[in-house]
Amino acid sequence: MIYDFGLRLKQLRKSKSLSQKEAGNCLGITGATVSAYERNIKTPSVEILLRMAILYNSSLDYMMGLEDRTNFYVDDLNESQQQTIVDIVDRLRREFQN
Repeated sequence: MIYDFGLRLKQLRKSKSLSQKEAGNCLGITGATVSAYERNIKTPSVEILLRMAILYNSSLDYMMGLEDRTNFYVDDLNESQQQTIVDIVDRLRREFQN
């Protein structure tokens, strides 16, 4: 599959159930600018890319097509919830390690 930056941004935005206008409000830009990024007409600044990574809970590497793995961040969970996630992942790794 050919990497498409705008398409990836659109998919990330939709995964958060945000309209272009809502995403723009969160990012401090207009919905039209979000649309231009998603159509590969404009390129976001580094500052906007960082805001997008935070808003979409994504790594810059994923957003820029450097890796195809999505990342899962647990920073907004409390310590007990984070540990539960780590325990589940460890258990799955052990069970499916073949």
